[in-house]
Amino acid sequence: MEINQSYVLNKNKIINDPVYGFITIPSELIYDIIDHPFFQRLRRIRQLGLTDMVYPGALHTRFHHALGAMHLMSITLSNLRSKGHEISDEEFEAAQLAILLHDIGHGPFSHALEFTILNGVKHELLSLVIIDYLNKEFNGALDLTLQIFTDKYPRRFFHDLVASQLDIDRLDYLSRDSFFTGVSEGTIGADRIIKMLDIRDDRIVVEEKGIYSIENFLSARRLMYWQVYLHKTAVSSEKMLIQIIRRVKELSQAGVEVFATPPLQVFLDHDINAKDIQKDPRFIEAYTQLDDYDIWAGIKLWQNHEDSVLSRLCKMIINRQLFRVRLSNESFDRPQIFDRPQLDALRAKIQQQLKLSDEEIDYFYITGEISNAAYMAKGQHINIVTKQGIIRDIAEASDLPNIKAMSKIVRKYYLCWPKSVSL
Repeated sequence: MEINQSYVLNKNKIINDPVYGFITIPSELIYDIIDHPFFQRLRRIRQLGLTDMVYPGALHTRFHHALGAMHLMSITLSNLRSKGHEISDEEFEAAQLAILLHDIGHGPFSHALEFTILNGVKHELLSLVIIDYLNKEFNGALDLTLQIFTDKYPRRFFHDLVASQLDIDRLDYLSRDSFFTGVSEGTIGADRIIKMLDIRDDRIVVEEKGIYSIENFLSARRLMYWQVYLHKTAVSSEKMLIQIIRRVKELSQAGVEVFATPPLQVFLDHDINAKDIQKDPRFIEAYTQLDDYDIWAGIKLWQNHEDSVLSRLCKMIINRQLFRVRLSNESFDRPQIFDRPQLDALRAKIQQQLKLSDEEIDYFYITGEISNAAYMAKGQHINIVTKQGIIRDIAEASDLPNIKAMSKIVRKYYLCWPKSVSL
């Protein structure tokens, strides 16, 4: 039987997305990038880490998000073209690739383990290293994409669409995370916001009639942080996961035998920083094979490990026996605010009941802080252009006082400990 080669090599694919409907893969280069193992890895990384412990529908992946962001970018660029702005086909494709690859550097469970598996290496740097790696493999086809991604391209509005206070990344993840969690407060009306975007002085601005859509966008973002991203149960499960990886690394580096997949073993045996990632190709090769499944495979086996701290933490997270969380507006480390004897008594009680050493107690008594800033007006701005052509920051242009309030960072402090121990 003769095979139709034109059919086999057809790269004009359509993907059915639950949020936007049909998404078209617009070019052969974009198809080849999506088909690359580095990008396919994103199928195996949850967008919201362990948030399904709270919202069972939050099982979508970074792969979903990247495709959705690419789709919104194409709509946005087409809209800007319709307003008379010249955008070449090369720029159009490069901007789509920049947003498609903006999260390719995320590791297992997205943000949860960003500073645990690696030593203080942000996913943005990892994305840059991986894009550069792909660019070499594709013989410089991503040169313009890299310029846009790093804000080195002269037409800076392209970078605004990739990384800013009102970028395509946020438009997709708010819409998508709201959809999959069922938290309707996150609904933002991305279509209307996109139609209100324009370019002035080579930067993205919002037409004045879109001001209320932007107010809704900022309000939705603030609510999604408190109700989803910083939900106390999500915080609890994330901190437990961090403690598990901390313990595994400590044991592995002390010479204790601990099962790990080959990619994960690399990061358990080494404290890898940004310079290591950029200099040694072995690390980026291992990293681009690492995903959520490496961690879950370990956790399932580690629950039977001879180390009682590791096994207890793994059993707890597998059975959703999550830490209790107490949130406060003041730090738990400030003795003048809290009853220090009471907290010391809780720590001693945990240590006694779980039979922990002075060093091991830190895995079960955790303090820290979380913060929420819906709009960081300093440095980056969401600019509104009036009918008279005047450009003003949204915080100044809005007549709603809560926009100014959202410009302030709200901090909360947490204390986590096993539920089996009462305060």
